[in-house]
Amino acid sequence: MRRYHFGVSSPLAVLAVEASTCTRCPLAAGRTQVVFGMGDPDADLMFVGEGPGAEEDRQGLPFVGRSGQLLDRLLLEEVGITRDSCYIANVVKCRPPENRDPRPEEIQACRPYLEEQVDLIRPKVVVTLGNFAAKLLLDTTVGITKLRGHSYPFRHGVLIPTLHPAYVLRGGGPPAAQMRADLVRAKLALVGA
Repeated sequence: MRRYHFGVSSPLAVLAVEASTCTRCPLAAGRTQVVFGMGDPDADLMFVGEGPGAEEDRQGLPFVGRSGQLLDRLLLEEVGITRDSCYIANVVKCRPPENRDPRPEEIQACRPYLEEQVDLIRPKVVVTLGNFAAKLLLDTTVGITKLRGHSYPFRHGVLIPTLHPAYVLRGGGPPAAQMRADLVRAKLALVGA
């Protein structure tokens, strides 16, 4: 798996260094390392998840555990690309203890990093993985089960909400079919962009 190393002066590299020493919220005290993001900084497709889990915290990379393996497989099967061709980030950059949901103040503390990542990468298609990313980026209180299945105008293109891979792993066939359909929607949006 390739990890992109940006030029020392690239805005994304500067932002990553800034995030690596962040202490804006209590999550900083329990992290092994900040999980800033990974992938192609010029990607047309960006995924935004909730927050790092234990394996992500250890490796410093997003979606490297079982959820990431599922995402990689579905990305290849439904979109025809690998994670090296997209960019992957999370709403919060530090692991919440015991993989609990991120708290509103933690989300707000990390929000400027995510907003700037989106602005710097300028993806044509953003796929949110789960409730937290969809609600934050669409500025809504509507849940993922009502949001998914549609495309929404978003900055430089569209935003496509889908289920979190961890939910799909627990839920089996029907959620997997829904996530696959959402990834096909993302592929079509990329082709039409």
